Amino acid sequence: MPAHVPADLPVPDLNQNAKVVLAKRYLRKGPDGKPVEDEQALFWRVAHAVAAEETRHPGSPWQPDELARTFYDLMISFKFLPNSPTLMNAGTELGQLAACFVIPVGDSMDEIFDAVKHAALIHKSGGGTGFSFSRLRPVNSRVGSTGGVASGPVSFMRIFNTATEQVKQGGTRRGANMGILRVDHPDILEFIRCKEREGELNNFNISVALTEPFMQAVEQGEDYDLVAPHSRESKGRLNAREVFQLLVQKAWESGDPGIIFLDRINRDNPTPALGEIESTNPCGEQPLLPYEACNLGSLNLALLKSGDGVDWEELKRVTHLAVRFLDNVIDASVYPLDRITEMVRSNRKIGLGVMGFADLLFQLGIPYDSREGLKLAEKIMDFIQTESKAASKQLAQERGPFPNFEASVYASRQQGPFRNATTTTIAPTGTLSILAGCSSGVEPLFALSFARHVMDGEKLVESNPHFEAAVKAAQCHSPRLMEEVAAKGSIAHIDYIPEDLRRVFVTAMDITPESHLKMQAAFQKFTDNAVSKTVNLPNEATQDDIWKIYWMAYELGCKGVTVYRDGCKTAQVLCTGDGAPKDKQGERAESRVRNRPDVVYGFTQKVKTGYGDLYLTVNEVDGKPFEVFATIGKSGRSITAKAEAIGRLVSLALRSGVDVADVVGQLKGIGGENPVFQKKGLLLSLPDAVAWVLEHRYMQGLKRADDVRSLNAPTCPECAEELVFEEGCYVCKACGFTKCG
Repeated sequence: MPAHVPADLPVPDLNQNAKVVLAKRYLRKGPDGKPVEDEQALFWRVAHAVAAEETRHPGSPWQPDELARTFYDLMISFKFLPNSPTLMNAGTELGQLAACFVIPVGDSMDEIFDAVKHAALIHKSGGGTGFSFSRLRPVNSRVGSTGGVASGPVSFMRIFNTATEQVKQGGTRRGANMGILRVDHPDILEFIRCKEREGELNNFNISVALTEPFMQAVEQGEDYDLVAPHSRESKGRLNAREVFQLLVQKAWESGDPGIIFLDRINRDNPTPALGEIESTNPCGEQPLLPYEACNLGSLNLALLKSGDGVDWEELKRVTHLAVRFLDNVIDASVYPLDRITEMVRSNRKIGLGVMGFADLLFQLGIPYDSREGLKLAEKIMDFIQTESKAASKQLAQERGPFPNFEASVYASRQQGPFRNATTTTIAPTGTLSILAGCSSGVEPLFALSFARHVMDGEKLVESNPHFEAAVKAAQCHSPRLMEEVAAKGSIAHIDYIPEDLRRVFVTAMDITPESHLKMQAAFQKFTDNAVSKTVNLPNEATQDDIWKIYWMAYELGCKGVTVYRDGCKTAQVLCTGDGAPKDKQGERAESRVRNRPDVVYGFTQKVKTGYGDLYLTVNEVDGKPFEVFATIGKSGRSITAKAEAIGRLVSLALRSGVDVADVVGQLKGIGGENPVFQKKGLLLSLPDAVAWVLEHRYMQGLKRADDVRSLNAPTCPECAEELVFEEGCYVCKACGFTKCG
């Protein structure tokens, strides 16, 4: 049972939004679903449980009660917060405090379904899971025990996805997975395309693990080997540039998959003698060995300003306290598997990161996308890295180094000894930053002001406090301005705001993709693990832009990269309970097929497919596609019939008013037995080829109106507010919902 709350404890000072999120996601609930603790009890529960671990170490300079109060003050000041499972579960019967886990997936039915079971237990306890499916034999490989054939990694990913869907994480966190496949796996093309249809593998983030030989082959324009993991035999070759271009294309279309640089990650593996790192946690910032977990926490830089700079003494103090806190969490946590307990307590990895960086820059008057901003990022993270290592070294003197220290790179380099194999990670802080009232992680602000829905359909405009103070000081504050900023999210094109303010108060979409990436690299330079960061691109960004970003990430030393092109994922069609589309009044929509004019004009495009050359004729009315005729040359009657059927059905859809983007969304990605590379993409089938023509003719350069921030932005399933994409995941700024747990 949680300890009794002392009467003299200060009460946390929370804004209304933080209170709502705490009540919804963090406060312990009774059988009726109502909270049985308040905010003060929550933070004391956590502080007391974590500080109690101090009794394990007679050499500690702290008494547990004194340390509990210090931890409590640290958290309610919001200068530091641990990851969400610690806030939810510390001092409770569940007691699982870690956020990130990696579970191996072996090449046998027993191993595969053990991994499914283990993931379910982790999700139930509040954690997220990462998997590498690179050990699984490719599709159609022989299975010796049965004489059958293997179904391949992607088919098993669907089983993991379904299992995740069924597990509710204690009613507080949703299941989240990372799926990774090596680029030299024979099923890599299927994996790259596995999420291109809306709703597929919705509980997975996916990333392709790129190797140094592959990147060198891309640079040289060479082919590379696909290797079956179970036999180590070559199963064919692909052109590296064509595969890299396909990665770029898919990222341009939907943001999936991301990429990680696997060899670079393993060069920084602190315990290589224990095995290679295969995977990361769901948002990609925490590479882990099989059965490892990591406890994360974040320092709030927004509260560490002093004068015209950073309060370095206070940053040092809270860094040392945070490292002690996170090391105690390792022992306070109850892990879902014995093998995880053993691995975690043998390597004792922690991941201390930051939030509120954009707010700090606002306070200091430093533009995010400036040389000064990059220099400050490096200086801050260098300082945190140095002090976190010093704190870990001090703990090693008190408590002993992590048990695998002698097998680590630190021992061979005569560094340390350290208590923890790693100490720093830049993790997502979507919900934590709502509690702390600061910007997320190292991301720029997504919007300076936004409208939040409140009761009775009204909207409440909320603004970043540093921005609001700045426009008031500049004497240009007005309700009209704040409403305009809420509509646009940015002040970049509001001419009557002073230019120096427009330069400092930039948002994610005001910043060039290159500047996003340079900031990620600046923090990565002094981070043990990796950096959770999204490189935002405008809707009109091209595939060449993403190619450059990926290559730049490789050259700058990043361990991975996630890009997101604004508006690349279309909104879902509003449906009634029986799946029928509804009109704006909510009534069942009637289909009306337009009559064909006597004369129409169009074009015919030749497309190379695996069945021969496809001649696709598209006729237009008022500049929009109206009907489609598909003819396939030198093919049998069956293929010809399929081509005609596709043309007729697409024509019916277009004449019925279905948007071309929806037609493309339905056809794109349909697989066939004869895929073929064509120009800048891989065409899988005849439907996929039709989608390719329509997309490249009618959907290039589409963008939203300048005065509307997100016509097609997805909405939160819990509060209906707009979701934003940052730190590699969709996050709701209103209620703290996140698709990544």
